[in-house]
Amino acid sequence: MTMTRRSILGGAAAALAVGAGATRAGAQPADGQDYLVGCGMADITGAVAGQGMMGYSELDQVATGLLSRCWARAYVIVDRITGGRVVFVNTDNACLFQSVHLAVLRRLAQRYGDLYTERNVNLNATHNHNSCGGTAREYAYSLAAYGFRRNSHEAEVNGIVAAVAAAHDRLAPGTIALGHGELHDAGANRSRVAFELNPPEDKAEFPDGIDPAVTVLRLRQGGRDVGAITWFATHGTSLTDHNTLISADNKGYASYRWEHDERGVRPGDGPAAFVAAFAQTNAGDITPNLSVTPWHPTGPAGDNRADCALIGERQYRAGRSAFDGARPMTTGGVDAVLRYVDMGDTAIDGDYTPDGKPARTTPAMMGAAAAATSSEDNWNTQLPFLFEGETNPVVSALGGVAAPIEQWIRDAQAPKLIAVPLGILPPRPWVPLVVPIQIVRIGDLVLASGPAEYTVVSGLRIRRVVARALGVPLGNVLVQGYANGYCGYVTTPEEYVSQQYEGGETLFGRWTLSAYMQEFDRLARALAARVDPGRGPAPLDWTSGPQPDLLPAPPPDVPVAGYGFGDVVTAPPTSGVAGQTISVTFCGAHPNNDFRTGGTYFEVQQRVGGGWRRIFDDNDWCTELHWSRPDGRSAASLIEIRWTVPAGTAAGRYRIEYTGNSRDSGGAVNEFTGVSPEFTID
Repeated sequence: MTMTRRSILGGAAAALAVGAGATRAGAQPADGQDYLVGCGMADITGAVAGQGMMGYSELDQVATGLLSRCWARAYVIVDRITGGRVVFVNTDNACLFQSVHLAVLRRLAQRYGDLYTERNVNLNATHNHNSCGGTAREYAYSLAAYGFRRNSHEAEVNGIVAAVAAAHDRLAPGTIALGHGELHDAGANRSRVAFELNPPEDKAEFPDGIDPAVTVLRLRQGGRDVGAITWFATHGTSLTDHNTLISADNKGYASYRWEHDERGVRPGDGPAAFVAAFAQTNAGDITPNLSVTPWHPTGPAGDNRADCALIGERQYRAGRSAFDGARPMTTGGVDAVLRYVDMGDTAIDGDYTPDGKPARTTPAMMGAAAAATSSEDNWNTQLPFLFEGETNPVVSALGGVAAPIEQWIRDAQAPKLIAVPLGILPPRPWVPLVVPIQIVRIGDLVLASGPAEYTVVSGLRIRRVVARALGVPLGNVLVQGYANGYCGYVTTPEEYVSQQYEGGETLFGRWTLSAYMQEFDRLARALAARVDPGRGPAPLDWTSGPQPDLLPAPPPDVPVAGYGFGDVVTAPPTSGVAGQTISVTFCGAHPNNDFRTGGTYFEVQQRVGGGWRRIFDDNDWCTELHWSRPDGRSAASLIEIRWTVPAGTAAGRYRIEYTGNSRDSGGAVNEFTGVSPEFTID
């Protein structure tokens, strides 16, 4: 069926009604600004204390505080000639789960009708490994964080919707430029043994085993820069599994640097705020821990905290360079198309397999190599008797793992040792089997978006089929991983055989990539021919069914013995200097009583004239919040605030103000404030 202009560019009429900046369909904008652009951001930080974290799936990694808040950064782009529009949202979290994706789409439909839909909305994650757990309804990921927590789930959903709304409200005529660059010292291939199994022509594209490409969209309104999106492939694992503070890792640091340098104000302040997202591409086998040392993950600085800032700084500088050199795009227009695919049962044509033979995917199966974790990004392993590279014959001789798995599944998953049959566990699959793939086109740039972690060569093969189908240069096609859902890794069939961590997490079997190549090819051809590909099979409704929660609710708060809420338990020193860490401990309450969304748990304040001015808060990388229970007191909370004084801090008088929320036995929540004694910075 041939697509109508309304179906392929859904929401055109509504787009034309947005403000005075809209143009009659088919007319050339008189001001030379071919787009409406809008940028916005909102807080998505969930539980920062007493909840499992998301990223490493380690049961002993439970949050104990906050290093930096997590944000959703949204961009709305409208073609003023056709009315076509897309929404791109990048979130500071480990994964953008399908249950969150579907919840956001429902909220957007309630607010905007059919203007923003699954077809033209792209939600993706930075894949930092220090975000709030419990946000997923998918069992494999909720149980990894001690179960589902509605308040953290709602924090993500509400924050994403708020970011989109902010971008929508700020739409104005503008231009978009495309920049390219390279970055060679912010990632290393952590599975080189698997990478080397690829054909020479594929490896020749990546001499160092990494994808060094840096791609930037520069968004302007009139003569003013309002936003940037920078794509680069490296994992969000700089802080490693030893960290228990919620943070946004290296890409979040890069965003923080750019946004503060560009506008010099707090995130989200005012409609003129500059929004800088650092998105992923095909980062499946790329680590920021450049030492690539098993069970000793470190980067160029040799210290995880310093490594995080350094890898983030390098991405910021590379992005800024490509941004400064960005050029107007030669192709206009905005398009998007999406289709759901049953990755648990896809028949694959031989045109997409290395040996030319038909193949098939299977329901999701986690391998022993995945359970062993990635040794280059972890200090610890939960299962020390497993290790990367183990395949079925070896472990079977040691006893194996018995499961009622049909032989055809074992054959299609070979040589993987199946450790957990996620796709056939009761009461429903523990990970999504029906998943969305999407192609978004913004002028010259094409995003092939999928809900997985693609290795660099996997990404290359998908990019090739999409570029060929659309007739565009390969360099203008990116694989947007971690998008609209999450269902593990994608390796090449050649890489899969070695059963490194990435192969063990390639859930749908050896031919997973071949299935994605086939379906992306079909989707790209449909977009090129303007033919409706259909929605495909319906995804699972994740809102139904029981949701496990393995953590008890925090008890009503009581103050530390001898103190009242907000009292200072340990005072800061009377003076300090740049580079010194100033610490103060308050008698506090459980931070999860109120996430302080859009606000802050504390402020570092400077005496200015007759009053106090905030200079830093809980989103700044020079501050930390640490929560703990005093010995023998399961309902009392100590809140320690640390401020490492940055170089260049003005001499003067300072203090730290903490705001908490206590919950009593009746469930009432009451706000209180504590203020530290003053101290001087010399």
